[in-house]
Amino acid sequence: MLSEHWPLFGLRIRTPRLELRYPSDDDLATLADLAREPVHDPDFMPFTTPWTRAPSPARERDALRFWWRLRADLDVDEWTLPFVVLDDGEAVGVQDVKGTHLPGTRSVLTGSWIVQRHQGRGVGKEMRAAVLHLAFAGLDAIEAHTSAFEDNAASLGVSRALGYLPNGAHVDDREGQAARHLRFVLSRAAWEQRRRTDITVDNLEPCLEFLGLGRAA
Repeated sequence: MLSEHWPLFGLRIRTPRLELRYPSDDDLATLADLAREPVHDPDFMPFTTPWTRAPSPARERDALRFWWRLRADLDVDEWTLPFVVLDDGEAVGVQDVKGTHLPGTRSVLTGSWIVQRHQGRGVGKEMRAAVLHLAFAGLDAIEAHTSAFEDNAASLGVSRALGYLPNGAHVDDREGQAARHLRFVLSRAAWEQRRRTDITVDNLEPCLEFLGLGRAA
């Protein structure tokens, strides 16, 4: 099986509500279909790279290229794991986590998106909690970072609800206009205060070497 050579395909995070899994090509096909749907209102852009402006089918093809590139470029010194997020078995979006020189930095960065029809139901907070459990309980991180534009109330609300603290700001070029980007950090101590006992990570051990936490991949 392919997972024998690339054990990340077996990586799963489960909460009482959601399953997050490292995507197979079949999952990526599902996500490409999902990416065709609206992710935000037309007059708002939550992303620094406005990938949602691309028309179909270019948007789906660009998304596939992006996910395949993440897989191909994965290296022990720098990696990004995208997870397809399933709510009652239905794909609703993507949650990713990135590590750079993780054995030394013990620091991760997260990002995500959810299609509009699944927003406003607590999915964003639950999927972030899931990937934070992977980072802190599974990868022994000491801090997790995230960011969002200052007018992205939903993302900011998730970060604050999970215990992140402000960590500076910078100005981004958002579709040709200056936009303030807020940064946040969650310490291990703050995560421990809210640590959940109902989140599990499966098949992590064989993946550790790919993430710089085991013998050389």
